[in-house]
Amino acid sequence: MLEELRITGLGVIDDTTLPLAPGMNVITGETGAGKTMVVTGLGLLFGGRADAGRVRADPGRAVVEGRLRLAGAVADTVHARIADAGAEPDDDGSLLLSRTVTVEGRSRAHVGGRSMPVAMLGEVGEQVVAVHGQSDQLRLLRPAEQRAALDRFAGAEHEKLLETYREAYVRWRAVEDDLADRRRNARQRSQEADLLRLGLDEISRVDPQPGEDDELKAEVQRLEHAEGLRTAAAVAAQALAGGIESADDTPDATALLGTARRTLEGQASVDARLGELAARVEEAATLVGDVSAELSAYLGLLDADPARLETIYERRAALRALTRKYADDVEGVIAWAEHARTRLSELDTSDEVLEELDRERQRLAGTVGELAGRLTAARQEAAGRFAEQVSVELAGLAMPHARVQVAVLPRGGGEQAEPGPDGADEVELRLLAHPGAPSLPLQKGASGGELSRVMLAIEVVFAGAGGPPTLVFDEVDAGVGGTAAVEIGRRLTRLARTHQVLVVTHLPQVAAFADRHLVVAKDTGGAVTTSGVRVVEDTDRARELARMLAGLPDSDLGIAHAEELLAVAAREKRG
Repeated sequence: MLEELRITGLGVIDDTTLPLAPGMNVITGETGAGKTMVVTGLGLLFGGRADAGRVRADPGRAVVEGRLRLAGAVADTVHARIADAGAEPDDDGSLLLSRTVTVEGRSRAHVGGRSMPVAMLGEVGEQVVAVHGQSDQLRLLRPAEQRAALDRFAGAEHEKLLETYREAYVRWRAVEDDLADRRRNARQRSQEADLLRLGLDEISRVDPQPGEDDELKAEVQRLEHAEGLRTAAAVAAQALAGGIESADDTPDATALLGTARRTLEGQASVDARLGELAARVEEAATLVGDVSAELSAYLGLLDADPARLETIYERRAALRALTRKYADDVEGVIAWAEHARTRLSELDTSDEVLEELDRERQRLAGTVGELAGRLTAARQEAAGRFAEQVSVELAGLAMPHARVQVAVLPRGGGEQAEPGPDGADEVELRLLAHPGAPSLPLQKGASGGELSRVMLAIEVVFAGAGGPPTLVFDEVDAGVGGTAAVEIGRRLTRLARTHQVLVVTHLPQVAAFADRHLVVAKDTGGAVTTSGVRVVEDTDRARELARMLAGLPDSDLGIAHAEELLAVAAREKRG
């Protein structure tokens, strides 16, 4: 759940903190007091788009901070994700999120005290909170959103089937497009294939090997400087071991090291440290002997070979010819050849390849058709359950005779369904406002108040099926009053038994059901209007409900009505 929300410098809100509780939290206030800024702040906190125009000029930046305390699978998922990004919860297990937006439009995000991309807040938000507002109602009027909503309601197994269908559909369309392109552009493909074959033939004749150009370069250097290398190796070998092409009696390094070792060993009995040094001299003599032997072997292998040098020159010229045409170096030429071989297989327009592709296209088309049929059947089954549950909720929202229907129709409008990326179906939500009334699409068959109740019923059904632990309802009760408003309060408080619910409302019948009631109030005492949020209880809460009921917070009659409403709500919650 979201334990606390702090907002500074956003719209009319200068600096305020919302202490939130489990269960149902209601936010009320006069029009223009800043209730919308609370929802805007929540959107920012969970990765929403920043609007610099809402940032107060003083102090020049808006900051939204929230503290989450999660449990169960949601906690495991969120904590694992932020750990991958280098963040962690506080010592008490809570997680602090922060979003800052400046008047220039720059935005920063922090998770667990670590700077993060704003997208990380969005990832956390997907797991933690779902916002339902009037814009969501408009969104659900779109056919594509209605189909997506039904798919979510249908459950995890249905979503797996949908994902399998989408994968098969993508493969089928790829083969379909590939086959059509090969047939349509056979001449151009043949010309491109001829050019690729010429290049592959040229490269195959040279047969370049990885790293070959560097190896040849090193060998050329050795052969071109063979005499200088021989002289250097011979002088070094003579100095180390003596006797190699030498006639003078100058002591070599090995003999000198031997003398040093024997001299030190002669005094080792007097001072043990000289014995240690003698051992190290012996190690040096061994190393010198090894180097001397390797120099002798090097001299034996070193040979000026004009024929070999000429062969290398020719080979390097052949490699350079390839790198001038196909890539910057030999590795690039080899990569070009690999790509060309792959591309040749894609360009093949032979009858055998076309027939094989056509068979694969037909096989995949059959798979797509079979999966689309299963999707349609699953949607039709879910549509019946979904319509029944929403209709039950409508009966409790003072629409006892209304029914919602979910029509699963062939995509494309014809008798023969046309497979698309999400199946062969279109989904349409319809409303029968009363017996005998025609079944009409929601956007045509529902008034403003009816649409609000239908959408709330849909959201209640969705939320009851699971989802994030915190649900935000932003004035989804617009256009509703009387008995229907009380029923909305009942349904929201029922949701609050399993979720944390935040409700922005103007209806006292809804606010009366709150477990915690927060009021957004203006302060016009200074030159600039600001708003703050406070928790109201007991008498203050009754005064706020009286203001909502009749605009008279100090009216004894209004307060009496408010107290009666609170008592009714308390009895309903206990029941």
